[in-house]
Amino acid sequence: MTSSGETEQVVSRPRMDRSKLVFRYGVTLVIIIGAVWSFTSLDISVERLRTAPGDIWGILRLTVPPDMEGDFVSRVFGKVLESVYIAWVGTMIAALISLPLAFMGAENTAPRWLQLPIRQLFNVIRSFPELILAVLLLPITGLGAWTGTLAIGLHSVGTLGKLSTEAIESIDSGPAEAAQAAGGNRIEAIRWGVLPQVLPTIVAYWLFRFEINVRASAVMGVIGAGGVGSELINQLNFRQFDKAGTVLLFTILVVLFIDTSSAAVRRRIILGGG
Repeated sequence: MTSSGETEQVVSRPRMDRSKLVFRYGVTLVIIIGAVWSFTSLDISVERLRTAPGDIWGILRLTVPPDMEGDFVSRVFGKVLESVYIAWVGTMIAALISLPLAFMGAENTAPRWLQLPIRQLFNVIRSFPELILAVLLLPITGLGAWTGTLAIGLHSVGTLGKLSTEAIESIDSGPAEAAQAAGGNRIEAIRWGVLPQVLPTIVAYWLFRFEINVRASAVMGVIGAGGVGSELINQLNFRQFDKAGTVLLFTILVVLFIDTSSAAVRRRIILGGG
């Protein structure tokens, strides 16, 4: 118990800064206005939202059971593998290009006059989706898987370059400084002081990007840039929903297998298990 002479201390709740409060409510208001504006601009009615699940279910019912005829399954599986090949080669192209560019764009490994143009290059590349790049490449490379591979590879350079640059900038500078103190130049400091720290994280980014590129490559066939998308579009156009179900089934199974395997490998790399 406290004596009558003692005064009780009242801990008041700290008041939020007025400017922060205005900023928070302002951002929330902008998000709400943007969402309502977008919703109304798309001419989406409540009736369409109400009937959409039933329409989707009606189409999905037509894909079951899928057509498992031997020759057709072999053709579909080949197209799915083509999508995987496009994603893999595209990711490797992006990895080889983005790694040196990332060191040129990081604050702790490159001069400022070089950082800014490299960072802006990443931003410009990321502003073009894979499909737009594929459309731009079609007159040059023609129809086929090579167009999709280049489009995915170029787009991935922007994403992997940005992620790799941020990883490089977050390293411990001690090993690089020690390498330079021992007489090493900038390249040697990067080779022995920076690269061993960031390589596991960057490889994990490569694998994660490969997962994304597998899904992106499946869409490339829509515009004739290779992959399983062309097969799916053909079957839907001819109302062969059972065959379309086969395409969807194999695509989903392969994507799930790749995602699960890649996640396990990435986890092992990041945790230092190999």
